[in-house]
Amino acid sequence: MNSGSAPMVECFSSIQGEGVLVGLRQAFLRFSGCNLSCSFCDTPGMGEAPEGCLLELTPGRRDFFTVPNPVGCDRIVSLIESWALGWPGIHHSVSVTGGEPLLHGAHLQQLLPKLRELLPIHLETNGTLPEALAPLIPHLDYIGMDIKLPSASGCPDLWREHRAFLALASQKGVFVKVVIDKSTEDWEIERSCAMIAEVDPAIPLILQPMTLPDGTISISPLRTLEFQELASRLKEVRVIPQTHKFMGQL
Repeated sequence: MNSGSAPMVECFSSIQGEGVLVGLRQAFLRFSGCNLSCSFCDTPGMGEAPEGCLLELTPGRRDFFTVPNPVGCDRIVSLIESWALGWPGIHHSVSVTGGEPLLHGAHLQQLLPKLRELLPIHLETNGTLPEALAPLIPHLDYIGMDIKLPSASGCPDLWREHRAFLALASQKGVFVKVVIDKSTEDWEIERSCAMIAEVDPAIPLILQPMTLPDGTISISPLRTLEFQELASRLKEVRVIPQTHKFMGQL
């Protein structure tokens, strides 16, 4: 595959349901593939790249059409440009998400400067690939970085990778998101907060209660408050569930 194209799952317009940009309208670019396998992952297309990518013709209208993978840089830029011209002002930014979009770093080095001429760029990432992040820093405006807790995610120890990633990401407007559930332990929250405070205690932390398939939250209200109290060494700690699921948004 050349750097001018990448496997993608979908491109659509919707409401951001997570993190500090919650409630804002974004153009979402979802890349295929991930270097992790989280137990709570609810995103399709993270194994083998799908044969086709779904592109939304009219922003927010769900009139999808399919193009073959991998998708070229010019195809994506042309689509987002048509939205910016036809519906000016409705999008706050472009959300580059996955999977793990940083697996396609060479492609993003070509794509992001062109997209950033149209809209600000918000990168959503699992925060484990600092080497891929470094060359993209000049082309980013917001970074939403996950810390994968071993209890909730089922992932191995990733603290070293997360620390290196956050140090780089702090050059931009970064926030950290941590998925919590009934299996989350106090030490995981404390260690996450210590790491964030080492870099910058002003970096916002989002505690995201895990949403189950039936729409319920898998952690008690009291336990959620206890975790927020444990994180009080940081200047900004918010509890935000996956609000797009409640709104019926993609």
